[in-house]
Amino acid sequence: MMTILLKRAYESPEPSDGFRILVDRLWPRGVSKDAAQIDRWFKDIAPSTSLRKWFGHDPLKWDEFRNRYFQELDQNPAAVGQLVEHLRRGTVTLVYGAKDKAHSHALALKTYLENLS
Repeated sequence: MMTILLKRAYESPEPSDGFRILVDRLWPRGVSKDAAQIDRWFKDIAPSTSLRKWFGHDPLKWDEFRNRYFQELDQNPAAVGQLVEHLRRGTVTLVYGAKDKAHSHALALKTYLENLS
């Protein structure tokens, strides 16, 4: 059983976070590297720049964004495999910068990982 947590980069790290992976292509504004306590910055697992810009955090595009992001993840088995390896070792917190928790790529990534067989 994989334990995948989600946390905004602006929330304080906690010991229960386990291994903290930043899953954004860009470092979150205003967050110092010391304060973030990121164990790994995994840019390659984030949505492509073109997909991120197309989505623009528009909730009306959420379903299509997820579909497109899942397709990108399907085309990136090496990155997905590396992330799964971390999950096999224990709790992982996917750290992201987006304000909208209900429509973040980290939430989509968590769903994708939980549905891997």
